[in-house]
This record gives sequence, C-alpha cells and structure tokens, in this order.
Amino acid sequence: MMENLIGEGHRPGRIEVVCGSMFSGKTEELIRRLKRAKIARQRVIIFKPVLDTRYSDKDVVSHDHNSIHSIPVDTSAAIASQAKGYDVIGIDEAQFFDEGLLNVCNRLAYQGVRVIIAGLDMDFQGQPFGPIPALLAVADEVTKVHAICVKCGNLAYASHRLVKNSSQVMLGEKTEYEPLCRECFRKALEEDKRNERSKDIFDN
Repeated sequence: MMENLIGEGHRPGRIEVVCGSMFSGKTEELIRRLKRAKIARQRVIIFKPVLDTRYSDKDVVSHDHNSIHSIPVDTSAAIASQAKGYDVIGIDEAQFFDEGLLNVCNRLAYQGVRVIIAGLDMDFQGQPFGPIPALLAVADEVTKVHAICVKCGNLAYASHRLVKNSSQVMLGEKTEYEPLCRECFRKALEEDKRNERSKDIFDN
C-alpha cells in the first residue's frame, strides 16, 4: 500500500477511497489510517452522516467496536464549512452523503488536504451507491476490501439484504445483511424474486 512506503509526513493533497461490501473492514481501515496520522501529530478531523447512529451518535465505530471521535453532519456542505485548518479529513459511510461530496473532496485535495473516505460501493441490489462511484473515478488511491461470503467462503462481492425493505438506505447489521460472493449474490437475488412472485400469487 502506498502509505506504507512514504509514511505519514506532509505531502500534497490527495483522495483515498476505501470501499467494499458490509463487514469487509472499511471503517477499520479508515480508523487505522486516521490514528496513524494522529500519531504523526497531523491535524485530523472525522465526519460521518448524522443518520448513522448504530453504535454511537458521535463516534465512528467499526463492527469490531474500534472507534474514533467524529462529527455527525447531514450534508457535504457541512463538511466543507468545518474542515478548515486540518491536514487529514476522514469521512465514514460516504455513500449516505449527497452528490456534492465529490466537489467538496476535490476542493479539499486541491487545497493540500489528505481526504480519506470509506463507504459501500454498491447497494443491496448490487447497484452503484451514492457518490462513491464518482469518488472512485477521481481518487488518487483506491482500496477495495472484502468480507467473506457466508455461503461458500469465497471473497464477498456485495451485501445481500435479509429483510424485506425496498429503500436503498436502510441501516443494519448481521441480522439485516449478509456478505455474499458474486455467484451466491446472484442466486440470492433470484430467490428473492421467486419469493416475491409467490407472495403476489397467494395475495391475489
């Protein structure tokens, strides 16, 4: 990984994106990079979407319960207004932010800030999620991390939703989502469609 080669000294602005399915270690990696920057005495600030209150209202917390203090915000503009004077900016669960996040991150990077972003690259239907695809396109560094498929043990590809809810945004844990490889994910979606058709038949 590039950061391991050049250390944590001052360097030009950049955008780093850590993406993958749920339970893949995205937030763990974000926290690790931010803590390294703090050890290097860099000025660090972390943001997360205000709607993410699964483990804490204010902290960024991984599924393994590692945490770091953060500032909950509801828009990308709020990040821009509070980011002045920092060397490193972390953004967790970036898929929940508005499309303006792209311009905010680009502007910060051009100002010499290191921006580290963690988020889901796909939603529960396997479709690109929020501003993440655009951020991947402009990132200086992309790290895709993987969970393990709970069905077959291969590298996970996407997050399969276990409960019936058609909303793209739905917070959840292991009771609501499971990481699946591409083939198991395809089979799971087909099974969901069959179950939906069967329900429609019985309802009629």
